[in-house]
Amino acid sequence: MKLWSHSWHSGETIPDIYAAGKPDPQTVVTFSDNLNPHLAWDDVPEGTQSFALICHDFDVPSRGDDVNQPGREVPADLPRVEFFHWVLVDLPASLREIKAGEFSQGATSGGKNRANTLFGARQGINDFTSWFAGDVEMAGDYYGYDGPFPPFNDSLIHHYVFTLYALSVPRAPVEGRFTGQQVRQAIYPHILSAAMHSGTYTLNPRLRAAG
Repeated sequence: MKLWSHSWHSGETIPDIYAAGKPDPQTVVTFSDNLNPHLAWDDVPEGTQSFALICHDFDVPSRGDDVNQPGREVPADLPRVEFFHWVLVDLPASLREIKAGEFSQGATSGGKNRANTLFGARQGINDFTSWFAGDVEMAGDYYGYDGPFPPFNDSLIHHYVFTLYALSVPRAPVEGRFTGQQVRQAIYPHILSAAMHSGTYTLNPRLRAAG
């Protein structure tokens, strides 16, 4: 199975419009357009009954001591953890493309709800749910896609991986308020094939200036 995008070539820098955060000359960073990217795929294996899509960043700081603190950077050698940006299941087996902006346009305080059931798909919560849990204005369940918004002072460029799974079942065995990790575990026995498309992103002015 092959997965690609017209939004950027795999491994390249993700354009700001597909991120949740972008640089701002007055406030350092601000919310961005937060469009989900275009994705397309082919060479689907025989027997595919649905698709699941997960986007995760594996470069998230494991501790928040230095995160977004002016005057210092998050060290590159700090242990890193995963952060899920998009959890989508039950995409129909006949589908071969998701258009840019079909599932997400703009950031939503408190999170987008699960009402976007385009193609009959179901969306899980992403990890902005836990990130904003202690913020009175931003707390909520963040369903669907919310793009890159790494710490503006991280010395490491973050990597974002979109993984499409072809499944042998028409409905993923998860229910309700499900997470990326839960989907991974639930679909594992049903995976026929998987394909990836990746990109990088940083909000660190020093790294952006370096190209």
